[in-house]
Amino acid sequence: MECADFSEFQETLKSMRRIDDIIINTLNSVIPTDSFNPDAVKACKDLHNQLSEGNNKRKDAIKHCINVSAERLKQLREQRDSSSSLTTKNILRAEQTKLRMLQVELSVEDLVEERSSKVFQERCRKFYKPS
Repeated sequence: MECADFSEFQETLKSMRRIDDIIINTLNSVIPTDSFNPDAVKACKDLHNQLSEGNNKRKDAIKHCINVSAERLKQLREQRDSSSSLTTKNILRAEQTKLRMLQVELSVEDLVEERSSKVFQERCRKFYKPS
């Protein structure tokens, strides 16, 4: 994942969160009613695996970009200390803002995961219990 452009990073996260965004529709299509569940166990297990994999990939990507941004900040601070360039200070501020936004994305990811997990548990608890 590219970390340099935050807007692009957000767009990528948005597309990666698609399964979480449509979880209710997905569950409605794979488990339409209690009386009709041809293979609800398999459907719930597959969905759980998709959700877990997606959550892990997104968190890893966000943490990676946080580390990249923090390292970039460290370099910029060293540059600022050695020269008092206005450009360096502006870039430093922009990088600090980006780091804060990445940290917010990590919090958003926790909320997305919590919401998806809650919906998953409500609908799949009869059929599949993750270990």
